[in-house]
Amino acid sequence: MAKITRKRKEALAKFDTESIYTIENAIDIVKDTTYTKFDASVDVDIRLGVDPKKANQMVRGIVTLPHGSGKEVRVLVLCTPDKEEEAKAAGADYYGLDEYVTKIKGGWTDIDVVITMPSVMAKVGALGRILGPRGLMPNPKTGTVTMEVGKAVNEVKAGKIDFKVDKFGIIHAAIGKASFEKQQLLDNTRELINTVVKLKPTSAKGTYVKSIYMSSTMSPGVQIEPKSVTL
Repeated sequence: MAKITRKRKEALAKFDTESIYTIENAIDIVKDTTYTKFDASVDVDIRLGVDPKKANQMVRGIVTLPHGSGKEVRVLVLCTPDKEEEAKAAGADYYGLDEYVTKIKGGWTDIDVVITMPSVMAKVGALGRILGPRGLMPNPKTGTVTMEVGKAVNEVKAGKIDFKVDKFGIIHAAIGKASFEKQQLLDNTRELINTVVKLKPTSAKGTYVKSIYMSSTMSPGVQIEPKSVTL
């Protein structure tokens, strides 16, 4: 069993890990128990009453966090030359096509989001085995396969994130930084949870939102009462 550090012991002593808290109290606890020297990411894990192995119970969507995620998002736009200027003007970190396809085939994935155009999906599709497992594969459903590459870059840079349930039925999402104001974390969490609730599959039976936990990098998870989040 891994040894618990002194700082983690101190963090665990500040709240009851068996209790369920309102969203407001949970944010206070997470901010109070974050002990990293850097600005920690604040994450939310939502366990859903769905069976992700069934296609009609796959929960996937996009949400624009009102205050952004606080994360510097590195965007690659795989596009034809006539779209490069549009991508550059919108703030894309990298843009082009063949040279980046070659780089990715060679193992380069130093990016957070890939945006592309329908006309070059044949070339991008060949990168599926590299981009897919890393969650980087562009998808029309998340707005990352589009002719409006500039608009897509702007949205991602402004705080648009995509999410989907993993094989255990859990959605993991970074909703801000520990340095955010309490209200910012509250707004971002509510936006995410309410988006997930709206996506409830009609085939999902029983309790949909089974549990919600909030934590920051290296801090203990705090369980949240779902009714205190949904509007």
